[in-house]
Amino acid sequence: MSLVVCEDRGAVRHVVLHRPEKRNALSGALVEALGEALRGAAADPAVRCVVLRGEGAMFSSGMDTADLAALADDPGPLREWRDGILAIWNLCEDMAKPTIAHIHGACLGGAAELALACDLRVMAADAVIGLVETRVGLIPDLGGCSRLAALVGLGRAKELILASKLVDGTEAERIGLVNRVAPAAELDAATGALAGELLACAPLAVGLAKGRAERRRAAGAGADARAGGRRAGAVRRQRGLP
Repeated sequence: MSLVVCEDRGAVRHVVLHRPEKRNALSGALVEALGEALRGAAADPAVRCVVLRGEGAMFSSGMDTADLAALADDPGPLREWRDGILAIWNLCEDMAKPTIAHIHGACLGGAAELALACDLRVMAADAVIGLVETRVGLIPDLGGCSRLAALVGLGRAKELILASKLVDGTEAERIGLVNRVAPAAELDAATGALAGELLACAPLAVGLAKGRAERRRAAGAGADARAGGRRAGAVRRQRGLP
């Protein structure tokens, strides 16, 4: 069985992480298969919406600990490993078609960063989500820090990230981390309803609106960074520093 399975439900393609015996841990092979599936969905004119979900008890437990252990022993490939994963996560954000993360069970660490890269998130009320990297001496370095702050605000994002805090679906919806929450038994219906609302809109307009929203967010982040640089420069000058 493939590590990623694609199921078409009309114009909605479900991309399913299929490693349930390992809690859908994101191994290198699974990540590569996910990249192929996302690129295929983006290129297929029959697909108008992409739903990303996990097989078995949870969405995903996060990055495969075996891969992380190997990198700890030999950190040389770390930058290449990280950049490759980030490029695949970014496909969810960059494709013109709307992407939905369908979250049940648990969505942890790198998997939460993957869900954050999707346009929308639908979550079971009893599921949990969190960027838990600081518990094991890591940081959320796959886009999670900036994307989480854009959704819930900087102060709340810092609390969630620095304390490796887990929140359930109800709390995640309350703070704006996910768009919709539903009882676990009704999660499929909730995701299907959201996908149906997207399909009711003109696909070209949806893609253009998505791109414009992302560009505005990126421009805002750049403006904030430039403003921060100007403030830091002013402080240095006041102190007589170069």
